[in-house]
Amino acid sequence: MSRGTSDGAGGVSQARTMTALLTPLFAALMSISIVNVALPAIEEGLDAGSADLQWVLSGYALAFGVALVPAGRAGDLWGRRRYFLVGVVLFGASSLLCALAPTAAVLNVGRLLMGLGAGTLTPQIIGMIQSLFDGAARGRAYGLMGTVIGAAVAFGPTVGGLLIDLAGDDLGWRLTFLINIPVTAVACVLVVMWLPGPASPPTSPTSPTSPNGPDADPQAGEESVEHGQDPALRSARPGIGALDPMGAVLLSAAVLLLMLPFLGTPGVVGAALGLAGAALLGIWIVWERRLGARPGGSPMVDLRLFSLPSYTLNSVVLTLYFSGMPAIWAIVAVYVQQGLGFSAVVAGLATLPSAVLVMALSSAVGRRVGRFGPRFLVVGTTTAVVAMLLVAGTGALSGTVWGSVWVIAAVVALVGASQAMIIPSAQTLSMQDVPPRLAGAAGGVAQTAQRLATAVGIAVVTAVYFAVEQASDHSAGFMAASLTIAAFLVPSAAMAVLIARRADRGPGSAAQNAD
Repeated sequence: MSRGTSDGAGGVSQARTMTALLTPLFAALMSISIVNVALPAIEEGLDAGSADLQWVLSGYALAFGVALVPAGRAGDLWGRRRYFLVGVVLFGASSLLCALAPTAAVLNVGRLLMGLGAGTLTPQIIGMIQSLFDGAARGRAYGLMGTVIGAAVAFGPTVGGLLIDLAGDDLGWRLTFLINIPVTAVACVLVVMWLPGPASPPTSPTSPTSPNGPDADPQAGEESVEHGQDPALRSARPGIGALDPMGAVLLSAAVLLLMLPFLGTPGVVGAALGLAGAALLGIWIVWERRLGARPGGSPMVDLRLFSLPSYTLNSVVLTLYFSGMPAIWAIVAVYVQQGLGFSAVVAGLATLPSAVLVMALSSAVGRRVGRFGPRFLVVGTTTAVVAMLLVAGTGALSGTVWGSVWVIAAVVALVGASQAMIIPSAQTLSMQDVPPRLAGAAGGVAQTAQRLATAVGIAVVTAVYFAVEQASDHSAGFMAASLTIAAFLVPSAAMAVLIARRADRGPGSAAQNAD
């Protein structure tokens, strides 16, 4: 059933809610992959250097990763619907700035703002799903979210390639950003029409009549989307102190420093920045733990979340998965275009079978997570490892009768099948014991870890590709990079097996530990 929607458990209301939530998410995630095929056109159109192009990619990723946890916490406190709409508007406006950019510097400012918008809207989606849906409906919601994630990333190169081929290089790359404008405009209308609006201001958390008093079950009753979910901190109007400004600064700085070495700052300087980021992350953990132990303390992230095995273990599976798999889209795009000599459109088409399988399977998986979730994780992660071994094998077939871009497309389709099983299952299972009042921050923490893992994985995999390619050829580079991804995915499969074994033993819920 669903909660907090105007017509209760009605399927129409659920569909409307998810449409409003996932429309801008599709645009935000497609913006990650669509730019890959547009980089050569941007380089020529704006006379951009290699550093400029690096920041077109990394600026978005940095801002996205930095915004996730503070934005998720702000939504928990002051209204997820409100911050979702802010993120959508910022993303759309900055997309327009990118489309009209006269210089590479302006383009990169726009990309930073786009990342902030995407990082603001994304954690609100998890928070609202957690508050508005439960039971099988929540699994279906996360299944739809997994469908959108897979489709957006996989369709991005195809859409970008088509726009550039049809409109020409200069207008084509601008259209890859301009396409976000109508999507976000429609999303704003849908948010106003279909997402639950503000409820009456909550009573004091100390009031015995408060539905969210300190002794209340955070899962019970209708949850407000617009108002904060944290009964320990919530008053009629929580102040800025409830956001934990010091914690927000420490975590944002730590994420920034940890990502920089993998986004264009290599060598000794990059290593120093990474170590500084790790130190700041440690300081942040100490700060959050001490603040949470104080009477009336309001940490940005309640670290007791990590005492929930379901949250911690399933989040680790997703993080390990994202450390390897997203890099496949980068190396396929490079190999098909530079190694095999095909156009950007063909490179995009090579990913379409994967996108189709994600769209076909994710919702079905989401509906069955309650029964088969841990098994889906085992099958999905194992399939992912096997898929990457087969992808490596397609590199060995180069120059033979079996060496075809369409063979690559067929094998990469298995990646879509694995993704459809892993993302909805791990996302649903990771949030099953998380109280709705902590959902935004919990989602932000998990997604921040995934963004860091993605940055590390893409940097390492592409470095392997180009190092081997320079020493040998593109086929060898493609094989080495694919095997590297497979190696990244093995720990994810091992963790999935651990989760399945725990599920077979029937461990009880530890949700009370987070309350």
